[in-house]
Amino acid sequence: MHSDNHRLLHACRAAELQRDAVEFALARTAQRRRTGWTVIELRRRAGWTMIELGLRLTQTGPAPARAARAA
Repeated sequence: MHSDNHRLLHACRAAELQRDAVEFALARTAQRRRTGWTVIELRRRAGWTMIELGLRLTQTGPAPARAARAA
């Protein structure tokens, strides 16, 4: 492909992606203003909170050493 054609196609695709990003950002801000938290956002937030709690519980330190039992 000729370099000028490649640059032109890249510029067109970049403009499309930027337009989509702006539309997505506008849609998210409009949605938040209208309804507050969505169910998906609440599920995601609860999931990450559970992951964070699990990581904190696993990082409490080594378990205390126990004495060996005689058979």
